Amino acid sequence: MSKTPSPEGETFLIPPDLGRNPDLGRNGGQSLFDVRETGRVLSVREFIVKVDGLPSCSNGQMVEFAHGGQGMVMGFTREHVLVLLFGNKARIRAGYECYSRGEPFTMPVGDDFIGRVVTSMGQPADDLGPIPAEKRNPIFREPPGVMERVPVKEALETGVRIIDAMFPIAKGQRQLVIGDQMTGKTTLVTDTILNQRDKNVICIYCAIGQSQSSFQRVLKLLRERDALKYTVVVAGTASAPLAEQYLAPYSAAAMAEHFASQGRDVFIGFDDLGKHAWAYRQLSLLLDRSPGREAYPGDIFYIHSSLLERAGKFLPELGGGTITFFPLVATIQGDITGYIQTNLISITDGQLYLNTNLFQKGIKPAIDVGLSVSRIGNRAQGPAMKELSGKLRLEYLQFQELQRMTTLKTDLSADAETRLRRGELVTRIFTQTKSKPSSMAEQVLFLYAIRKGVLDKLPQAWQRFKQEIHPWVGDKHPEIVREIQETQSVPPSLKEAMDKAFVEYLKQEWAAA
Repeated sequence: MSKTPSPEGETFLIPPDLGRNPDLGRNGGQSLFDVRETGRVLSVREFIVKVDGLPSCSNGQMVEFAHGGQGMVMGFTREHVLVLLFGNKARIRAGYECYSRGEPFTMPVGDDFIGRVVTSMGQPADDLGPIPAEKRNPIFREPPGVMERVPVKEALETGVRIIDAMFPIAKGQRQLVIGDQMTGKTTLVTDTILNQRDKNVICIYCAIGQSQSSFQRVLKLLRERDALKYTVVVAGTASAPLAEQYLAPYSAAAMAEHFASQGRDVFIGFDDLGKHAWAYRQLSLLLDRSPGREAYPGDIFYIHSSLLERAGKFLPELGGGTITFFPLVATIQGDITGYIQTNLISITDGQLYLNTNLFQKGIKPAIDVGLSVSRIGNRAQGPAMKELSGKLRLEYLQFQELQRMTTLKTDLSADAETRLRRGELVTRIFTQTKSKPSSMAEQVLFLYAIRKGVLDKLPQAWQRFKQEIHPWVGDKHPEIVREIQETQSVPPSLKEAMDKAFVEYLKQEWAAA
């Protein structure tokens, strides 16, 4: 039966082409009729389509165009519906029909997406062929309520020594990474992804507005380190349409919810939400929405809070999985009081502030201990890390204050000189080469050495000690490394074994030198 024209906005029934599939509706168990509303395109401005009709549609619903292409309802005027267009606008003209079935905008999800690079629409972007989907998840979804969550307390090991020791991250936490351009924000995300090898954590790297060269560097690193076997890459780069850049973080969250519903742990890095806010500001200007503070629309806080609220640890009835967010945002000349930055600080569970001055001094990662915080605290740490790093942050802050006070002084007391040497040693131990995450056993060895003052008498030997101690203990005393990894605690017997190992190392290796 051929389709007959219908007035704009009228709901009508379309019998399918029974000649193409005569069994449809009898053996297939499918409905004989397809119910949908029709509208008509009035105008196309960039990627915003003004539509007449679709009287029953609502925000976030999917719209299909008769000549190809998809869109999503983004707003309304008194007479018209405003649709955000995905794909090529050249195929859409005034007068073309469009349809809505009242369905939310969804994207394909499934385990086969692991190891692939996809667009914000879930389409492959790596030339490796189509991806079979298990189902479709709504891109926009109301976050789970308080009663659907459980407290977060299981540690997510980032492999970054200063973070795991001073700012522990829990699975299900939202930790903001903030700092100027080129201070190592992306490196913190990629190091965390690299450290999830063999830890049963699915990682999602979401690029938003990134240059193609920066995105390709990250992708090359993940491929070279074989991290794609547990990682999904969502590409909303600067070369993608602005609509897809806006959609990218929500698509990544929808993908994560699929894995979390299976009881799995998921880590997502959003790189970065500053560019996402910029993309949404452009959309809002085209939608004729009034600008607010710093020209951003009034609902900019809502779009980020509704996204970040989708993180957490969920009840067993909802799968029991966790979703951890690392949203990134750039500052200008260290100013963290900007509108988007302060919004995100108020939404998240803590922030890691990267200091340009520390970065230029070679202290990497350049985390400012005074301005950084994890509000989950040591609840997310294992017994070993909790015991060995308990007072470390306070001692480190005292060292930095002493260092500033004694910059111009030459005559220092013996106690001040000792504290300065110890603080400089801690700084060097926490300085870490990028893309080389540190295991839990290695971090415990370092922290125990700091606590016992192993290098206090050899302040110039820190570099050799840092490079050699973990491989040496793993070779000579593998039972120590194995016990730390398995129990994540340091009972008296293990402390005694580490004391003997340090003495043996210093006697054998340094005597030979």
